[in-house]
Amino acid sequence: MHAMSYQQRREMLARHHAQTLWVYWTLAILGIWMIISPLTFDYSFGADEETLGREVWLTFSERVSVMQWSDFISGILLTVFAWRSLAPNRPVSLWTCCAIGIWLTLAPVLFWAPNALLYLNNTLVGMLVISLSILIPGMPNMIMYMQMGGEVPPGWSYNPSSWAQRWILIVAGFAGWLVSRYLAAFQLGYLDSVYDPLFAGGTRRVLTSDMSRSWPISDAALGTLAYTFEFLMGFMGSPARWRTMPWMVAIFGFLVIPLGLVHIVLVISQPLVVGEWCTMCILAAALMLPMIPLEADEVVAMGQHVWQCKKRGESAWKVFWKGGSPLGSTADRRMPKLENLPMQPKRVLYASIVGMSFPFSLVLSTMLGLWIIFTPYLFGTSGTAADLNYLIGSLVVTVSVISMGEVLRAGRYLNILLALALASGILIISGSTALAAISNITVAVILALFALPKGLIYERYGLWQKYVR
Repeated sequence: MHAMSYQQRREMLARHHAQTLWVYWTLAILGIWMIISPLTFDYSFGADEETLGREVWLTFSERVSVMQWSDFISGILLTVFAWRSLAPNRPVSLWTCCAIGIWLTLAPVLFWAPNALLYLNNTLVGMLVISLSILIPGMPNMIMYMQMGGEVPPGWSYNPSSWAQRWILIVAGFAGWLVSRYLAAFQLGYLDSVYDPLFAGGTRRVLTSDMSRSWPISDAALGTLAYTFEFLMGFMGSPARWRTMPWMVAIFGFLVIPLGLVHIVLVISQPLVVGEWCTMCILAAALMLPMIPLEADEVVAMGQHVWQCKKRGESAWKVFWKGGSPLGSTADRRMPKLENLPMQPKRVLYASIVGMSFPFSLVLSTMLGLWIIFTPYLFGTSGTAADLNYLIGSLVVTVSVISMGEVLRAGRYLNILLALALASGILIISGSTALAAISNITVAVILALFALPKGLIYERYGLWQKYVR
């Protein structure tokens, strides 16, 4: 498409707009739905003014009133800008619709929606608006500037943005959304109890703890919001989005990697700060952990593309927002089509984890991390010594799994530092039994040794290859 004239692009944009016209009518209908919602539903009906002892920055009546006005005004704005979007070449109107969808998803969390109906209505309509404005029809006006080219980054052996790579992230993100939404329903007061199959009332005590209440809004609902954007952004863009939409890959990577790490650290801190484990919280962290190495390669490919375009004299700012020239990229002839999943599930599943490998040293390190966690239960350790095991063991599991991503393989050296911390903790902290001390020292030595070998690297990563150590 880089060789097309401006007029040809305009004609293609008009044809694409005509084919997706139903999308913009649906956006207008959703806008009208939000306008009449305050007139149709009693926003205080069935609401519980109790918030599990948590102080909310708005009174109950203010929460009802602000949600009514938020939905009403959002509905008006959505209807107006959806109407404007019926004409082609109006990207600002579509991006405004997307922003309204984001606001609808955020509002019930920010304003502590008084009942489950409002939370469900706003979050579902918000997701639909986001999907209809920028996902289903594609990024607004991208046809006007997108450059055609290959999907495999220069020097790479596979395409990290292929649908075969992305579907597993979408599934994991959606599963995390379901778990977080369940926890949020309890924190927001829509459920009287929360199920915990392993730690009895541990989940309830974690969700009502001082650590949880230190947040001005529901931390579980905030996690649900992050998962919402994660699994929706998994759908966004073509299989070449590492070069056509660097900004989107950067935001998606930010949600998955640094925010994912924050989520995991918060879960790790629960037995230390609260003194309780939370089964559902552990499940959410377990879903997030493999997403980090699975997404890291796409972020690396995006960074390589921006760097190479800058070296060729292109504007890094422009490339970041609109993509750059596809020089050096090649056609993707390796990754299977996602529609082959029902017929070739093993092949598609294998393709989804290309870029990860599982050397014996890292697999064993993960198992050692789990052993460290359970050492206090096996050998009767208590107090600070037990807390040290919980912390170090959880971090070892996290580092080992993340290092299974080949672009992040060098991260395994952090296990050496964790091994030193575990061994030195025996000398500094009291409360460890003799058997626990022997176990920790032995495990620390083995862990440090297994952090040395790199393991086999099966793929090629262009400019990043020299950092795969």
